[in-house]
This record gives sequence, C-alpha cells and structure tokens, in this order.
Amino acid sequence: MVRFAIGLPNVGEFGDPTLLTELAVTAEEHGWDGVYLWDHLLYHDPGWPVANPTVTLSAIAARTHRVRLGILMTALPRRRTQTVAKETASLDRLSGGRLVFGAGLGSMDTEYTDFDENPDLKVRAAKLDRGLDDLTRLWQELPPTPVQHPRIPIWIPGRWPTRAGFRRAARWDGAMPTFHDYGQDRPVPPDEFARVVDFLGEQRGTLDGYDIALEGRAADGFVDAYTAAGMTWWIEAMGWWRGGVNDARATITAGPPH
Repeated sequence: MVRFAIGLPNVGEFGDPTLLTELAVTAEEHGWDGVYLWDHLLYHDPGWPVANPTVTLSAIAARTHRVRLGILMTALPRRRTQTVAKETASLDRLSGGRLVFGAGLGSMDTEYTDFDENPDLKVRAAKLDRGLDDLTRLWQELPPTPVQHPRIPIWIPGRWPTRAGFRRAARWDGAMPTFHDYGQDRPVPPDEFARVVDFLGEQRGTLDGYDIALEGRAADGFVDAYTAAGMTWWIEAMGWWRGGVNDARATITAGPPH
C-alpha cells in the first residue's frame, strides 16, 4: 500500500518555521500520511532565509498526532553523531514513535567548505557510513532510547544510475531515489524507476518491509505506475518552482492523490 506525504523545503519563502508548522498541521487535517522537510544550512541564494529543520520538526511533532515525520535527507557527515542521536531519540519520543531518519551526503559543497570542513565525496561517504553505525549504537546506549524498535527507520538517498548510494540504502530500511537525468521539470519514467527497485531487490534479496520513497508532482500522472513498480511512499514536492507557498497550501488542502 502506498502512503502519501508532503515534502517541504526549509529555504526561501519556505524558510519560516511558523509557516512550515502551519502547512504540516494542515496536511494532517487533510488526510496526508507524512510530512518531510529538507536539510540545509545555506542555500544557493545567500539572501534566502533557511529554517533549522530539527527545531521546526520539533514544533511539528508537538502540533500533530498521526503523520509520519522526518528530515530528508539529513547531511549526517557535517553533524556530530552524538547530538543527532539525542535529537532524533527525543523527536521520536515527542512524536510518539512517528520519526523517519533520512541520511545522505548533502547536495551543497559550500555547506562544508564555508565551515572549514572537507567536501570530498569519498570523505563524506566514509563519515556517513561510520555515522550511521554510531547512530544506531547510540540509540541503544544513550537514554532515553527511541520509542520505535529495533530502531527509528533509516532511509538513504541515491542518485541513479550511480549504484553506490543504493548499495548503502539496501543495508538499511528504505531508499529515496533521485536521478541524474530527471528532476523537477522532467519526471522519471516509470520503467526507469522500476530499474532502481529491481536493483534494490537484488541487493537485499527481498523488499518485504522495505520502503521506497519518490518525490515529484502527482499532476504529472505517474503515481499509479510508480506504485505498481514498487513505490511505498509518494512525497508531493512543494517549492518555489511550482507556485510557491500559495500553490503548496492549495495542494495540501486538496488532500493526497488517492
């Protein structure tokens, strides 16, 4: 069964924690199954505000009761793992066990270089793998522990056709594919998405109990085809490129595309 979430940027006109909390509450009221935020410290336009996603998600957790919540994708290599462990365990308890933890390399080198950190992708990948192992250990060792057992679900992104991110994702609880050749203005064809699902199945041996999330616009008309190919979460993308806050509010109020 596919579930439906909204994906909210934390930058630009969306870089306001009060607005993001309002949109999340509206999503729960109108039948959506999840609310997921971006993770950025900076953005390409230095004049844009950037809301802290952890603080914002805490407000959302306190104001909602049913929707799944998460930050997709937390750039774990530029964070201290012990702090992330405390934040996520606390968020899981605050939300009553509704947290999903997404973790990736981060999409902007400047979020490393501007703070004197190494942006090299191999270095970031090694820190991500080490951080994920440490995070799951700390969830067990540092009280209070998360509500969810055996752990908070961990989703990992990949950028197809590069395989490395998907090999990593196959070791955890879910994947969120993105694509070199497709994006905001070019929805991925269902058969290309199906290749990702097949690769994950080959890596894992089974996809039972495994989540595969895809972000896009339901209006492009492929949700049913993606679901047939193995998608378990549809994340309706919100952003300035598709009408901004007004469009986001209207889309959320209309409810999920069942």
